[in-house]
Amino acid sequence: MLVRLLYASRAVDQAPSAIQAILDSARRHNTDSGVTGLLVYGGGVFMQAIEGGRQAVSDLYGTISRDTRHKDVVLLHYEEIAERRFSSWTMGLVDVGRINASVLLKYSERAVLDPYAVSMALLDELIATASIACHA
Repeated sequence: MLVRLLYASRAVDQAPSAIQAILDSARRHNTDSGVTGLLVYGGGVFMQAIEGGRQAVSDLYGTISRDTRHKDVVLLHYEEIAERRFSSWTMGLVDVGRINASVLLKYSERAVLDPYAVSMALLDELIATASIACHA
């Protein structure tokens, strides 16, 4: 059974090298566990969708919630899925600072990443507008 989980958190260290380390780690581990997903980052906030087998996604979310590089980890959405949306990425990356503000304004009150006020529709828009970088 495939599942998709969406969560938000805050970065403890906002340095580009710290964000890259999180991305590199995700890609290494996700390949081995069959997890795919998308990491959206901006203004010290992460929003990440992860998908894969139920146990693999559950284990990964547990690891993320204990990871000292994140704080204020909040589960936003969890669902069983028939197919993956992010199958092309072991972990795709969207740097909110590099996308057109109108994309954020379409789904939120302000042009900042507010994962508590947006939905999977924003992630679909990011896919459709080719905003995802770092395919792996």
